[in-house]
Amino acid sequence: MTQLSISRRRLVQGAAASLALPGLGAFAQAPARRLRVGNQKGFLNILKGRGTLEKRLAPLGVAVSWTEFTAGPVQLEALNVGSIDFGDVGEAPPIFAQAAGAPLAYVAATVPRPSAEAVLVPKGSAIKSVADLKGRKVALNKGSNVHYFLVKLLEKHGLAYGDVQVVFLPPADARAAFEKGSVDAWVIWDPFLAAAERTLDASILADGKGVVGNRAYYFSSLDYAAKNQDVLRILIEEINKIDVWGAANKGELATELATLWGIPKAVVDVSVGRSAYGTGPITRAILAEQQQIADTFASLGLIPRKINVLEAAAAGLV
Repeated sequence: MTQLSISRRRLVQGAAASLALPGLGAFAQAPARRLRVGNQKGFLNILKGRGTLEKRLAPLGVAVSWTEFTAGPVQLEALNVGSIDFGDVGEAPPIFAQAAGAPLAYVAATVPRPSAEAVLVPKGSAIKSVADLKGRKVALNKGSNVHYFLVKLLEKHGLAYGDVQVVFLPPADARAAFEKGSVDAWVIWDPFLAAAERTLDASILADGKGVVGNRAYYFSSLDYAAKNQDVLRILIEEINKIDVWGAANKGELATELATLWGIPKAVVDVSVGRSAYGTGPITRAILAEQQQIADTFASLGLIPRKINVLEAAAAGLV
């Protein structure tokens, strides 16, 4: 090999090495952060389909993954064992999770949606007022948001929780019992509520207005929330954008949700039409609402100990 060939070879090798170095340097940097979202069928599915969250988080080096769950308690179990970093849930499950020692952090909440839960009675029922529930069989899902709703509704109308015969049934079983007349009333939330109105001709005796807030919550772990405030801020902003879009496009929202839930759009139209829209950060006032629910559940013996909901607050609480 001539001296010229050797020089050229070294020049090419040097150029290749200089081109490779920046790539190696980038590879040697801290690994990309991650956001593992656990979601139920709903608004987070819509956000996933849009792909906007991934685009906003890409400049921060955050990789997003999604896992679908059937219910909030299962999501919270996944958080507890470190399988997800974020999820959506109703009012009650995080209270049970905190009482069990889960390291959850409330990071966002929807606006109140009191019209989305109600006490239903069959068509032609003799029950015309909340006072008429005294001594009656009332079906509900134990330890759920509607469990708290019933307690506060009875209290508002001068009745005690023990004045009614509570029958604990999950939604599907409760609907069957309601349809057969095995129970006198059913306390339930949308879209099960809307489905019973549409397909069973059931009537709303009382909804949550003036009684409870009925918010939905978004949660993370205390550790993740402390280290990734920028990620969660963007995530909450993107969720709220879906809320804003949904409020302005209820027909399209109902179409998407009907497909996700596998129920008729006419049913979802009822649910979407009476809901309220908007998602924002957690505040002390919002957690005070959760504290009331926690205290009620403790007094009913539904959780093993009293809890301080503020201990599940992420940094930056106002």
